[in-house]
Amino acid sequence: MDDAKHCGNKISFEDFEKVDLRVGKIKSVKQHPDADKLLILMVDLGEGEHDIQLVAGIKQYYKMDELIGKQIIVVRNLEPVVIRGVESQGMLLAAEFKDKVVLLTTDKEIETGSKIH
Repeated sequence: MDDAKHCGNKISFEDFEKVDLRVGKIKSVKQHPDADKLLILMVDLGEGEHDIQLVAGIKQYYKMDELIGKQIIVVRNLEPVVIRGVESQGMLLAAEFKDKVVLLTTDKEIETGSKIH
């Protein structure tokens, strides 16, 4: 992605407020049946919410067992999409630079489902 090209694409604060960012906790992880680089995550979004399924291309950066119990930042209100035959009901946030990808998380443990402002 060319950062210089995207710096001018501003959104309004009202548009930003539409994005529902939450703290989720990864409950389970399995290999995508039809893609080598994809994992299927079941994510707890806290009391009063149902768990959501995310499909993420993070297999080459994380071992499946190290993801269990990890708090991550999730975009909760994306339209579901089908990725290689498996529905993804949101998106996790990650930072990427060159050949490194890291999941965004909180600096301290906080209640699962907490809203990000």
